[in-house]
Amino acid sequence: MRKLPYLFILVIISLHCFTIKSEVLSIPPIQLATKYQQDIDVTEYLVSEKLDGVRGYWDGSNMLTRSGRKVALPSSFTLGFPHTAIDGELWLGRNRFEDISALVRRKQVPDKEWQEVKFMMFDLPRHSGPFIERYLAMKMLAEQTASIHLQVIKQEPVASTEALFTLLDSIVNAGGEGLMLHYQQAHYAVGRSEYIVKLKPKYDAEAVVIGHTEGKGKYRGKLGALIVKTPAGIVFNIGSGLSDKQRENPPLVGSTITYQYLGLTQKGTPRFATFLRQRLPQ
Repeated sequence: MRKLPYLFILVIISLHCFTIKSEVLSIPPIQLATKYQQDIDVTEYLVSEKLDGVRGYWDGSNMLTRSGRKVALPSSFTLGFPHTAIDGELWLGRNRFEDISALVRRKQVPDKEWQEVKFMMFDLPRHSGPFIERYLAMKMLAEQTASIHLQVIKQEPVASTEALFTLLDSIVNAGGEGLMLHYQQAHYAVGRSEYIVKLKPKYDAEAVVIGHTEGKGKYRGKLGALIVKTPAGIVFNIGSGLSDKQRENPPLVGSTITYQYLGLTQKGTPRFATFLRQRLPQ
């Protein structure tokens, strides 16, 4: 009789481990963008708005995050979705990243909370043609799929670098994050690609919190700045962009944060870095 509780505990632990493992499927084979360089010929690219959502990979039957976790979507959301791989963005609208991020992390979500969410297609990983052909194929998929949730991100050509930055200004002024440039003749290739370019008024990057400094004046007794370290080993402080609430309860040492910056100094330190958000597990 004494063995029963022990066996019961083992069963519960085994089931729990199975549940955790089942949440993570294979990491999707996706492309990653590079930063805009002045020497590219923008007339050879198609340009779209950079959406501030959560990267989604539809493998034909499951929606995965960039890290390979299965998103708990209601069946009504993906009803009619094609059985082909789609690279895109789960999106609620401009300036609603925190909302969509929280929704994606939840394990059970009522159908009604997904009604406003769109899966915005920006590529077809298994299509063998160049991007211009993949874009036309995505438009056809959006038209043929009877779903309000599946849409394609509008792509458009630009006539010059001046026109590109005029478009950037209009997107940013309207609350957008920036632009994405896709080389029209490029084929889909897994990993960092020079043929996908992001253009933003500010760049963002991630760093690990390695310490805190105490504030002065009105911030005495609270956080003054985060001491962070980049993957390249650059250590610097971030003291701006933090709310009063975040200064009272700052990101813990060891956590990963996203920051924005305007280029690099000669020493490689991010210039005018500001705190954007703490990265939450997906």
